[in-house]
Amino acid sequence: MDTMRDRFAPVVSQLLDEDPRVAVVLAEIGAVPFEEAARRHPDRVVNVGIREQLLVGAGAGLALTGMRPVLHTFASFLVERPFEQVKLDFQHQGVGAVLVSAAASFDWPAGGFTHMSPGDVALLDTLDGWTVHVPGHPDEAETLLRHAVAAGDDRVYVRLSAQANLAGRAVDGHRFLPVRAGRHGVVVAVGPTLDATLEATEGLDVSVLYATTVRPFDAAGLRRATDAAGTDVVLVEPYLSGTSTRAVNDALADLPHRVLGLGVGRRELRRYGTVEEHVVAQGLDARSLREQIGGFLGARV
Repeated sequence: MDTMRDRFAPVVSQLLDEDPRVAVVLAEIGAVPFEEAARRHPDRVVNVGIREQLLVGAGAGLALTGMRPVLHTFASFLVERPFEQVKLDFQHQGVGAVLVSAAASFDWPAGGFTHMSPGDVALLDTLDGWTVHVPGHPDEAETLLRHAVAAGDDRVYVRLSAQANLAGRAVDGHRFLPVRAGRHGVVVAVGPTLDATLEATEGLDVSVLYATTVRPFDAAGLRRATDAAGTDVVLVEPYLSGTSTRAVNDALADLPHRVLGLGVGRRELRRYGTVEEHVVAQGLDARSLREQIGGFLGARV
């Protein structure tokens, strides 16, 4: 099966052919798959080299001229390293773009902590009005990329990962998708965590929601689920644990509720290891999730 990132360049290359507003800005990483598109559209495929701050500044400049820029590199170089430019050049100027990342929280352990970005979504949460897509399958990545580019002048972040669920689902870029119905708690699984979450909750009397668009947070969808399953909520996110607990608290502010945020911990793991070993070390494998979810929800499930 191809990866989300494998799907990225062909989809955006097609959009370059279809829409004269679309431009692509790269910082060396990911440039090779766009070579053919660059020959067709030399004025709209720009590789700035290993200059991530310039990547964002050039993208914002294109947006100010009315273009719809798509910016791509690893998450740590797209959100964290040039965050001042993201804040000022896009947010302060009031222009939009599509930021598409790769490598996620720990997709390339051999690259070390410089190539990991578990805090990217939490960092973007300090800014107002961003849409954040977290696909869990290459098919969903294609759907959400198309949504993102077509979203007028909105500011959109698409978080691609080498980790994926076995099957894609019909996502719409807005709402959480109910996957399983239960009576004693709601578990929200984000993007690539769905398969492990479903395995972890097998036989438990809980509802499971699948989230591939986490900002704006689907408060209405969560409320509908809690009407039937109660207001104990578990979040399983493939980035910094607790990133969306505030969103859950806001959605249920008028109701007594409990929230457990599961995800990547703050402690840095300093051995490279494999992606699978990092998943286990972060407690995001099915066995660890079952222990944590069961412990939180108690004997009722």
